[in-house]
Amino acid sequence: MSPAMMKMWISFAAMGAMFVSILAIYISRYKLKGFFKWIVALLAYIFMISGGLMMLYVVLSGPTV
Repeated sequence: MSPAMMKMWISFAAMGAMFVSILAIYISRYKLKGFFKWIVALLAYIFMISGGLMMLYVVLSGPTV
């Protein structure tokens, strides 16, 4: 697989992780209470940070041929 295609799949995974984190943050704030609220929020922020780091890699690694 070419480097350009790999970067495309990494960016799709990053966007998916950010979308999942948005849904999880919404669910944790408005639908859950107690212990589960904190667990879902923690997972959401982990997804958000990992998605951001993946997107940072794609942007800062430069153009591909």
